[in-house]
Amino acid sequence: MVRHIPPTIKHLLTLRNPDAFAGPPISRLNGFFNKASADASLRGAPKAWLVLTTCTLLTTNIPSSVGHLYRFVTRRGSGRDVHIAVDKAALMREAALKSAIFVGVPRDALEDDVKAELRTDSRRTANLENVDAILARGTALWNSIYEPHAIKLHDKLASYHPDLISFIIQCYGSVLAPLPGADEQGNLSRALGSVVGVACLRAEGRVGPQLTSHVFGLLKARTTEGLSEEDRWLASEEGAEWVIRSVDKLLDVVTAERV
Repeated sequence: MVRHIPPTIKHLLTLRNPDAFAGPPISRLNGFFNKASADASLRGAPKAWLVLTTCTLLTTNIPSSVGHLYRFVTRRGSGRDVHIAVDKAALMREAALKSAIFVGVPRDALEDDVKAELRTDSRRTANLENVDAILARGTALWNSIYEPHAIKLHDKLASYHPDLISFIIQCYGSVLAPLPGADEQGNLSRALGSVVGVACLRAEGRVGPQLTSHVFGLLKARTTEGLSEEDRWLASEEGAEWVIRSVDKLLDVVTAERV
């Protein structure tokens, strides 16, 4: 049994900047959060702002800033209300789960009383009873984002590896698509799911075609039934432009000292 990493390999792992980036000063970050969240509230898009900010910070690999964001949205005003904190944490956690499709696994910065109120049972485990519904949701979301090129892109990805497109459709159905049930804790709408993709890909950079596809996906969310006012605005040209510009403004703040 291997109990230790050999010294030479351990040294190699310290090279090429293995650590996460340091975040900007908290005062600068909070100043930006105050201004950006106020702007989002005026536009009727507070959920979208929290989602895109969470995903942008996760993509830029600044774990401490994600914790600062959580504390910012749960400690405004007089103290911390655990019910509000749970709602915010559930929304951030769901956005982070969806972002894992694009950027990796999120980090944790929650208090014990908030963790105790978040669900611990999986809603996404496939079994004989729900697998057909998962695949149907995945196919519907795929078509919603990529039409009129959905079939062409499907076949192109399948040509790379026969299991690749099957894996992608399963991820779309089990992770990216909204969970059934309007009262599902932290559930993200079809439009907010596209905000996740746009924020992650914009922050990642150098993935122009993928970003363009998910911006189209956000705009196409306007045809979804039962849109909220926030969703309807996000799926407009003005809303989609705001999402992109909001990510860019946050990136300017958190990456300013990386030169």
